[in-house]
Amino acid sequence: MSKINTRKVAIVGCGFVGSASAFALMESGLFSEMVLIDVSREKAEGEALDISHGLPFAKPMNIYAGDYTDISDAAIIVVTAGAGQKPGETRLDLVRKNVGIFKSIIPQIAKHNTDGILLIVANPVDILTYTAAKLSGFPENRVFGSGTVLDSARLKYLLGEHLGVDSRSVHAFIIGEHGDSEIAAWSSANVSGIPINSFCEMRGHFNHQASMSAIAESVKNSAYEIINRKGATYYGIAMSVKRICEAIVRDEKSILPVSCIQHDNYGISDIALSMPAVVGRNGVEVTVPIELSGQEALALRESADKLKEVLAGVEIC
Repeated sequence: MSKINTRKVAIVGCGFVGSASAFALMESGLFSEMVLIDVSREKAEGEALDISHGLPFAKPMNIYAGDYTDISDAAIIVVTAGAGQKPGETRLDLVRKNVGIFKSIIPQIAKHNTDGILLIVANPVDILTYTAAKLSGFPENRVFGSGTVLDSARLKYLLGEHLGVDSRSVHAFIIGEHGDSEIAAWSSANVSGIPINSFCEMRGHFNHQASMSAIAESVKNSAYEIINRKGATYYGIAMSVKRICEAIVRDEKSILPVSCIQHDNYGISDIALSMPAVVGRNGVEVTVPIELSGQEALALRESADKLKEVLAGVEIC
């Protein structure tokens, strides 16, 4: 990776998510160069100018609009381009539209950059991560999606509110599809090492099943609730993009529930979905086998089957 500039990031797609991610990455100080690419060059130029005007309050950075020739040395290419999710529309409803868009985008990226990391953020992220891996020909460790990083953050936030503790002390994952078949992995959830049910009882909560169901449902419906109220979600996912990039650039080897192609994990293969994984400079190093109940493992396989059904109806190559 000698020709890669580890301080350079490219963002493909300057809609709500792309521009919010660009802003979050500017604020992070992780990069010294950021190129924005969009089907509308004017849109990319406007976002670059707007964000650049905040640089006197941040750290020095070169932010500009460009094209695919400008990504040749980018360490990370964040792909947010695609049709947005509309009210009443599921993430999977987007699949045909966005696979079509990826067929034009991913070969262009692969043509100009062969050594960077592809971070897929557009929805449905699991299907598009699989699509990007196949279309790019990149090693699988360097193509992964934002997955359930945001869903897991939502779960931690709601548990923190429910229990009256700092959400950063809550350790819990949403796994599977980033969407309607996602699973809250309660079996491994804990607060600073204390099993979740035990901690709940310490805080005066005893109706575990009802609370778990309500919180998991709230996490699953969070995006729909936000879309119904303001038309799109972008701040939470932008912070998730920042967190993933941080793990890569700083080689943190952080454990994050990113979407990557599975190989016989809980009997699941040849589909991308989210499981906790060690993320560092080279992308996904290894997935982490967390404790799951029999019911959770079954639900995970059902989530994979649902994604495979959708994938079967789409022509990728």
